Amino acid sequence: MSALTRFLGDTPLRVLVKLLVVSFLVGLVMHAFGWSPMDVLYGIRQFFIDLWNLGFHTIDRFLGYILLGAAIVVPAFILLRIASYRK
Repeated sequence: MSALTRFLGDTPLRVLVKLLVVSFLVGLVMHAFGWSPMDVLYGIRQFFIDLWNLGFHTIDRFLGYILLGAAIVVPAFILLRIASYRK
């Protein structure tokens, strides 16, 4: 077994035929959906941008909930501490 065959996982001719068949099928599907390689790259890029923004939006919402709750809890805590200080 040659180093090239070991690297490719099969004989070079068989690998070439497999790659041609898979490339044809992928090209056929992409053409059917009207996609181009750049559309795929832009889609992947947009996915990671949306994921990044979603993460920060989640943190923003989480901090907003904390501040909203603190607007009630902190004054109530201070009033309870003042009320219990007299005892």
